[in-house]
Amino acid sequence: MAASRKSVTKKIGILTAGGDCPGLNAAIRGVCRAAHDRYGMEIVGIANGFRGLIEENTRILKPIDFSGILTRGGTILGASREKPFKNAESDEPASEKVSAIKDTYTRLGLDCLVVLGGNGTNTTGCKLAREGLNVIGLPKTIDNDIVGTDRTFGFHSALSIGTEAIDRLHSTAQSHSRVIVIELMGHKAGWLALYAGVAGGGDIILIPEIPYDIHVIASHLEERAESGKTFSIVVVAEGAMSMEVEQMSKKDRKKYYLENGPSAAYRVASEIEAQTGMETRATVLGYVQRGGIPSASDRVLATSLGTAAAELLARGEYGRMVALIGNDIGSVDLSVPENKVKNVPADHYMIDTAKAVGTCMGV
Repeated sequence: MAASRKSVTKKIGILTAGGDCPGLNAAIRGVCRAAHDRYGMEIVGIANGFRGLIEENTRILKPIDFSGILTRGGTILGASREKPFKNAESDEPASEKVSAIKDTYTRLGLDCLVVLGGNGTNTTGCKLAREGLNVIGLPKTIDNDIVGTDRTFGFHSALSIGTEAIDRLHSTAQSHSRVIVIELMGHKAGWLALYAGVAGGGDIILIPEIPYDIHVIASHLEERAESGKTFSIVVVAEGAMSMEVEQMSKKDRKKYYLENGPSAAYRVASEIEAQTGMETRATVLGYVQRGGIPSASDRVLATSLGTAAAELLARGEYGRMVALIGNDIGSVDLSVPENKVKNVPADHYMIDTAKAVGTCMGV
């Protein structure tokens, strides 16, 4: 299809970094279809995140490459957790990695680099922008914890998966009169556990933003049992911790986790059994949450963000991250999400919603 509009940007590179999540391919398609078909841009696909730029592992993307990928999970470009401004994973100095990225960018003749990822990816994009590269970011993560956008693509799909898992655990918990603890992702932010917990009717929801008191949890479970409710579902974000652990130093906390297990679900289950004597089981949903096809909502959001990125490219508006702001697609400066986490506010309406229907938040 011949390009129908003029564009400042002629050639772009595109990569996906960090963990995979539903909607990445939909976003790639949104960027590439609009950039190629509407503006005639040449597109270079970069394999395996920033590592592909360091190693110059790239290929020209043609329409056949980004056709038919809207519904596919994962990413056709591959991903890695390479962090070019850190050298923890390699003996190669971080400065050499950054230099390699800049050299590859120049050799490829790129006008802009489009990065699809979470907090770390967009932070790296911001740092590369300061190094002189033109960068545009897209916000993806099932954690929904990127500052600057009201929602990230991937969140809705993971929410559906988490809710279904809670639904399925209800029947087992009821059949065996057990307490079942289910752990969802969310190391620093509890959006996924909070929303899935409310959607799935969790009896207790524990998130990183609200350190829990095991005595409050035990009392809540005992009150349910005394009222004739023979089972309970506890939804835990992976980063949830007790008040005691929250007060520990980083060193002491690490030691505690080594001694008591790294999984929040198993720690909470053990604490519940010790406090109440109730038969308790733990389930860690793990990578199932971010695998598979994207939901319709995430397909729409990812496509909208992708086409909005192409519009920024066409106008030469670099150093931006496209974002959902209210009900509109817009953009923010790449410095907005840099090194930040969007936590659940203490006064967020969903916390009050959970409490209003009788859910215990651990305090």
